[in-house]
Amino acid sequence: MGVIQDLLAGVPLPRLVPVRQRFPATEVPDLERAVRDELGRPGVGDTVRPGASIAVAVGSRGIAELPRVVAALVAGLRARGAVPFLVPAMGSHGGATAEGQVAVLARLGVTEASAGCPIRATMEVVEVGRLDNGLPVLVDRLAHEADGIVVVNRVKPHNAFRGPNESGLAKMIAIGLGKQRGADEYHVLGFGPMPGHIAAAAAVSVARTRILFGLALVENAYDRPALVEAVPAAAIVARDRELLAIARASMPRLLLDPLDVLVVDRVGKEFSGGGMDGNVTGRFSTPFASGGARVGKLVALDLSEATAGNGNGVGLADFTTRRLVSRLDYVAMYANALTSRVTTSVRIPAALDTDREAIQAAVKTCGVRDLPRVRLVRIPDTLHLGQVRISEALLDEARAHPALEIAGPAAEMAFGPDGRLLD
Repeated sequence: MGVIQDLLAGVPLPRLVPVRQRFPATEVPDLERAVRDELGRPGVGDTVRPGASIAVAVGSRGIAELPRVVAALVAGLRARGAVPFLVPAMGSHGGATAEGQVAVLARLGVTEASAGCPIRATMEVVEVGRLDNGLPVLVDRLAHEADGIVVVNRVKPHNAFRGPNESGLAKMIAIGLGKQRGADEYHVLGFGPMPGHIAAAAAVSVARTRILFGLALVENAYDRPALVEAVPAAAIVARDRELLAIARASMPRLLLDPLDVLVVDRVGKEFSGGGMDGNVTGRFSTPFASGGARVGKLVALDLSEATAGNGNGVGLADFTTRRLVSRLDYVAMYANALTSRVTTSVRIPAALDTDREAIQAAVKTCGVRDLPRVRLVRIPDTLHLGQVRISEALLDEARAHPALEIAGPAAEMAFGPDGRLLD
């Protein structure tokens, strides 16, 4: 790599300034009480019969305070005399195995001990109907055999398609509860028709299974619970659409745009199903989604611990590090890619020896002639954007922006002896 180091040796890196991004944000003050109150709504808690076995479907997303929400829901079901248990509802995630999906829940903090009930996992499904185009509607076998099903999920814009229903209750019913086979079936025609398939399949499942209600969660721009709402089964598809609009308005974003270089410290599926949320980075794995910042070059430095080697999304970066590549779990990544039919996100970008070299490579190739004036932003991940670091070339814009606050002085990027970028 001597030649590469020589090519990058003269590339200057800008000093960075910490900046707070301020977003309007409401937060649920008492999660347990909110869940308890929602269970008291007509058409929700009164659908639970004493002695009924209730499958609580929980997914693989890194939802804020998910263990608390699940525990409160389980406690509420028990208070009504039900016998709840959890089922993983995450399509092909967790390496498309029952054990892997239980492990995903554990990494998210959801265990039998935290939830106060058993976790029962299988990859077996039951077909409960077919769409007009022949696609099967599939449901986790254990959930189907229960006396009732309750679905818990965050409602959020998807990072691969746009439509009336994106990530939320309907998608979890159509794809998450369909396990690997369901996810495989609904991705076979690509993401273009996905919104219609989600709505149609969810409607069939609601009509032909024992889904009682869904517990929808919307987060604010600071990754905190902003809304908890129990939705009766018959209203899930319609209300899911209304909540999506609320979620879209509540998302964090980069307030400075365009950028020459965006540096992302961590990639992980707890931040976004795509590892890095295209709604932030402007990089999408399909042509069916758009939005986010306009970014010249994107650098992904490392994986989060919680993603357990699943580097889905890394392929959307221009540069990464050998450290990140050495941590990849190709089985988990490729299981996602083969199921979704999206291969772009699991490609391996140019991998440099160190963080310093990866960032220098992005600066060198970003198309800016005056490199000390590069418009660069560093973020911890695409979910936590309350504080970011910006290059001095962006300072005037930041000072003039009503939602930005300078949080400290400019400082050189600091690297350890191994070339790793320090906090």
